[in-house]
Amino acid sequence: MEKIKSLLSETSPIRWLFYGDSITHGAKHTCGKRDFSELFRERILWEMQRRNDLVLNSAYSGFKTVDLLRDFDFRAAAFKPHVAFVMIGTNDSASEIDLAEYQKQLNELLDKFAAIDCQVVLQTPPPVLRNLDEQRVRVPEFAEAARQVAQKRNVPLIDHFKLWQECPAEFYLHADVLHPNALGHIKLAHDIFKAMDIFDIQSSWVCRFYAPESL
Repeated sequence: MEKIKSLLSETSPIRWLFYGDSITHGAKHTCGKRDFSELFRERILWEMQRRNDLVLNSAYSGFKTVDLLRDFDFRAAAFKPHVAFVMIGTNDSASEIDLAEYQKQLNELLDKFAAIDCQVVLQTPPPVLRNLDEQRVRVPEFAEAARQVAQKRNVPLIDHFKLWQECPAEFYLHADVLHPNALGHIKLAHDIFKAMDIFDIQSSWVCRFYAPESL
């Protein structure tokens, strides 16, 4: 993460990409409120006055890792991102793909980003609320698989799965058993800010947005 943090001390514009499935897409379940990529944009472009940066979100509902690979040229490479936040695996867990193939595809995705000189921050998806989605009971296994890939590739990881599991108020972060609500997206954004050392409640309205941390 240190390389990515260092970019913020430079004046050169940065193109930030958010890439993933419905959780990153942020449609519907936020009820019209900002998703975590939009909160990130507010923090970076306005509050930190990086006016020449671009924050792009090309995620879409229902995507699996194979979809990110298939559409990479159009949805990722075309924007020439410098940094990509990648969260994928929730829908993979509901398919017939095994963990080894998922890791293989995740590595292929990292190779594609490396080929365009883009630094990647991997993210584990939030947990399914009380494991109530029968189709996605394997989400914990896919989160662990992503951790292993990040560790092996020495890629920064933001472990949303673990952070949500440790949050006593996790129940209030969900729109349904699977998707974050607006409060959940605030937490996702705040945890990214904390990982990047740009969480500052003294100077930032976005960092002051309420996300329940305790009951």
